[in-house]
Amino acid sequence: EKVFLLNAMKILAIADRPPRKKIKMILDKNPVELICTLGDLDQFSLEELKDMTNIPKLGVYGNHCSGMYFEPLGITNMHLKTFEFGGLVFGGFEGCVRYKNDPYAKLYTQEEAAELLKDFPRVDVMLVHCPPYGVNDEPKELAHQGYKALREYVEQKKPKYLLHGHTYPTVENIVKKFADTEIIYVFEDKLIDLQ
Repeated sequence: EKVFLLNAMKILAIADRPPRKKIKMILDKNPVELICTLGDLDQFSLEELKDMTNIPKLGVYGNHCSGMYFEPLGITNMHLKTFEFGGLVFGGFEGCVRYKNDPYAKLYTQEEAAELLKDFPRVDVMLVHCPPYGVNDEPKELAHQGYKALREYVEQKKPKYLLHGHTYPTVENIVKKFADTEIIYVFEDKLIDLQ
């Protein structure tokens, strides 16, 4: 006997590489209600989003992003912001751990991230580029180390979901649950049902 939750929401998440198919083709086959971009993308590969004005689009920039493509594509920048949609509250944090000196890249030291996230409210769905420390990351490699402050945030605030890109976990070692939070790793494109 199946129980259908009335408030299930289908979202399309995109991270690190352009979607494998045209976004319009994905949307034609799936009743997507929300599009989320998780960074390391560019305006050219997401150009189709410009004409999709009937679906909300949320995003965070990654460490390789120009930081300039959200506005022309109509994407709401979720870095340290919240957005309520369909009964769920979304929040976001951009970039990754600072591994080089580049004033234009979205990079934060562990201390800077902790300071920025310390008063961030609880959300249902956290959109991030870089995962929490110790979750689908490579702690010894600075560029792919997770944020310690995000780990604390997940432990303390317990969002229902955290979506991330940036790293390359393998099928054998991928973490899908941490504390009480469902961890969803996105590479290219992924259709996700949020309950």
